[in-house]
Amino acid sequence: MMFLIFSALAIFCLCGLLSPLSGSHARRATGLGAGGAILGCLIGLIPAISTLWTGHAEEIRRAWDVPFGSFFVRIDSMSAIFLLPILVLCAVAALYGSRYMMAYRNQRNLGPFWFFFNILIASMVLVVVARNGVLFLLSWEMMSLSSFFLVTFENEKESVRRAGWIYLTATHLGTAFLMVFFLLLGRQSGAAVLDFDQLFAARAHMSSIADGAFILAIIGFGAKAGFIPFHVWLPEAHPAAPSPVSAIMSGVMIKTGIYGLLRALSFLGSPPPWWGWLLIAIGLSSGILGVLFALAQHDLKRLLAYHSVENIGIIALGLGLGLLGLSMHVPAVAVLGFAGGLLHMINHALFKGLLFLGAGAVLHETGTVELDRLG
Repeated sequence: MMFLIFSALAIFCLCGLLSPLSGSHARRATGLGAGGAILGCLIGLIPAISTLWTGHAEEIRRAWDVPFGSFFVRIDSMSAIFLLPILVLCAVAALYGSRYMMAYRNQRNLGPFWFFFNILIASMVLVVVARNGVLFLLSWEMMSLSSFFLVTFENEKESVRRAGWIYLTATHLGTAFLMVFFLLLGRQSGAAVLDFDQLFAARAHMSSIADGAFILAIIGFGAKAGFIPFHVWLPEAHPAAPSPVSAIMSGVMIKTGIYGLLRALSFLGSPPPWWGWLLIAIGLSSGILGVLFALAQHDLKRLLAYHSVENIGIIALGLGLGLLGLSMHVPAVAVLGFAGGLLHMINHALFKGLLFLGAGAVLHETGTVELDRLG
């Protein structure tokens, strides 16, 4: 099954690379870019569904001549849970984008758009299957940069350039905290490479740094997820991006922050109660303030972006409840909290992605997403 994941990644990269070579031939670039994205997603769904159905995890591990690095990828149940919405929504967005982006065919070359579109999908897949800290961070950075270039697709607009730089600044500040997080764990574990199984095996020795590492993870992954107060880029970047990209970013890309936080928690040993209470507080503030900010918006895509902050808060609330259950040794509460958070992650990925695609259809037909002008 790992062969199918690598086949999907190869298709994303190959079709992404071929799209810009189509020159100004918009239909050829779109056919290669969108077709490759859809085919790669369908192939990638097979191992994800198989892993969830059988519970059998597969991996590939190779030496890599990079400090602290190894080429270690693995699909387990948690990876598969996140892969499903990523691949389903990206396939739908690619199909939608094959018509939507043709509106730009007389204004610009669509090849670079489809290149970064496919690279974004490939990087999100790598983020959730990577099992080495260096490989994870490289995939994370590739995801951030490709999404930045997609956000700034209409870079002749000053508002789009501003949104892009806000997003790039926020995401790189988050990455800086994640680099410190992994280096801290690597030093504490004494591991020669930052393989996740070695960090997990050393979790009993993390108690002296666990609190600091938890804060680093909250900031680093929270910046991508859009927790308040790290949400500032969402209402800027999501409206600026083309609608298929907005759907992917809001539907699944911000969920990689949730995935990363869950994976990081597994390295830190038994959680104290305050971890759960902090996540609950973040979840409540994100949920309540996200709704309040959304109510004040007159731009449909900006309104949906703030509702993403709200829904990420609901997911954080579930994770916080799960941590509280673990810390208080109440398994039923832990299961309900984590299950509720993951269920809403899938739920929000699908409905918010479709809402952004719907907003794009409104923009395509009317030329505006200003609610006051839409009646």
